[in-house]
Amino acid sequence: MAGLDRREEVWSALNAVTDPEIDESVVSLEFVTEVNIDSSNRVEIDFRLPTYWCAPNFAFLMASDMRDVVTALEWVKDVSVRLFDHFSADLINRSVALRQDFRDAFPGETDDDLSAIRQKFLGQAFERRQELLLQYLTARGYGPDWIARASLSELIGLELDQEGIALRNLYLFILRRMDPDAGKEVLAFITQDGMPLNSQELKSYLRKIAATRRNAEFNGFICRSLLSERVKRTGPENPEVERRDLSA
Repeated sequence: MAGLDRREEVWSALNAVTDPEIDESVVSLEFVTEVNIDSSNRVEIDFRLPTYWCAPNFAFLMASDMRDVVTALEWVKDVSVRLFDHFSADLINRSVALRQDFRDAFPGETDDDLSAIRQKFLGQAFERRQELLLQYLTARGYGPDWIARASLSELIGLELDQEGIALRNLYLFILRRMDPDAGKEVLAFITQDGMPLNSQELKSYLRKIAATRRNAEFNGFICRSLLSERVKRTGPENPEVERRDLSA
């Protein structure tokens, strides 16, 4: 039973890792294809992306995040993350294993250590989750004035149904990543730049951040469709077929 429990722990940890562009879990997107744990508590993770040509910076972010969240489990001795069926797989796998930056994986091709792009997508995830929670609260009678002045402690103290609790938890998780030191008396709802919301302009603000959410949902649909077609074409256990087809 311990082995099963530990596999569940690994899958649970991986569920917190998201595709940075669409803010959805690599587990729910079915990118992770295999998790193995040996007798020495070394964990091996295999994953595959929707296409052979997916952006290497996104692939690197997901691989390094998977490594980090599983490494944080106290019983784990070592983590190996393997991206397969991708044109940069060898470079990414080696650099993630060596804990290098993205620019080390692709020397001479970029000066970016991915901190800027990580921050950009963190902001987009923040807006997506905030918009979903605000739409939920607005539909249940919480008006612009309350939303603009509510503190974090007030938001945490709301009695919500299961849907509301899930949306709040997702938002609080990203809010704490944006500002780990925020106290409970800070404003619950701010812009990604840290500015207070204006109750008179809430409708236009919601329209703006709704576009972020719709774009992420559309990209998520595309990702699922591409991955589904890829699995149909190559089979889950035969990734080399597509590579040969592409080079033909």
